[in-house]
Amino acid sequence: MTEPIRNRYEFVLLFDVKNGNPNGDPDAGNLPRIDPETGKGIVTDVCIKRKIRNYIDLLKNNEAPYEIHVREGAFLSENHKRAHLTLDQEKLYIHVPNDLRKELENFKDYPAGVGFENEGIYLSLNVDLNRAKQDVARLKGISDAAKAKLKELFVDTKEVMDKKWMCKNFYDVRTFGSVMSTGDKTCGQVRGPVQLGFGTSIDSILSLDISMFRTAAVNVDKPEDKGLGARKSIVPYGLYRTHGFISAPLAKQTGFSEGDLDLFWESLLNMFDHDRSASRGEMAIRKLIVFKHNSEIGNAPAHQLFESVKIERIGDREKPPRAFSDYKVTIGKGTENVQIIEKL
Repeated sequence: MTEPIRNRYEFVLLFDVKNGNPNGDPDAGNLPRIDPETGKGIVTDVCIKRKIRNYIDLLKNNEAPYEIHVREGAFLSENHKRAHLTLDQEKLYIHVPNDLRKELENFKDYPAGVGFENEGIYLSLNVDLNRAKQDVARLKGISDAAKAKLKELFVDTKEVMDKKWMCKNFYDVRTFGSVMSTGDKTCGQVRGPVQLGFGTSIDSILSLDISMFRTAAVNVDKPEDKGLGARKSIVPYGLYRTHGFISAPLAKQTGFSEGDLDLFWESLLNMFDHDRSASRGEMAIRKLIVFKHNSEIGNAPAHQLFESVKIERIGDREKPPRAFSDYKVTIGKGTENVQIIEKL
């Protein structure tokens, strides 16, 4: 794995659907999601992340450091247990300031699970942190000031170390973050550096409910049991736009690297090609426009960058849009501090 990213990014993703359901609403009989006030289609961020996860899973075969935590058919708590079992016998080494090191080097009577080696003070991760601090308070042979500093060194709990293990091994945890507070073995919460907004169609969409006729009978005892089968809900055509955000400071916390970023761009561009189904219709990525800042904090407001990408209808406006060619995409110019990269 390479170093964490050092630049802030935003991006605009354009994708379309033809004769398919891009994201069914379980509260509405799995009909395509629609904003009732505007009639525009909606695709949730969770839906897009699912397709990214599936692509990474397919490409990397669910092997560390590219395992997928939120995997279809998997149990989240089992991964949390793996983190606990792996780290139970590990030692957490803590940097010791120079003024404290000399006093501790000659001290041997540490509590169980606490010790001093060349790397510094260590705490075995199967040791209860609060109990270790209480034991430190009862130490003899070192000053009260040293005791106070020693207790302050124990800032990383086992949950923090479990969280770091999850980030190291699971691509989606260090990318999107995760709430890992389920089950009896918890790993805390991670706020991921990559966040996505909802996808919204450029124009209002039409949701069609199409009946299917079944020519095969279900049961040999009822050969006449034919007729109407499943129903299919589709959007004849819709062009969707979604915005994304990538934070360099949060990437430092999770270990999201330049290599991970390259893999993320690849997954965005290819995720629909391995997500085909009868209900999806034809879905395709049309544009991926990336804004790369020349700093970690950023050099321009995200909303202004997004506003520089304009989409307008062309051709006969009396007819409903039925292809990407019915639209024109205009991209503004970058600045000295923000580079615009068209990946597609």
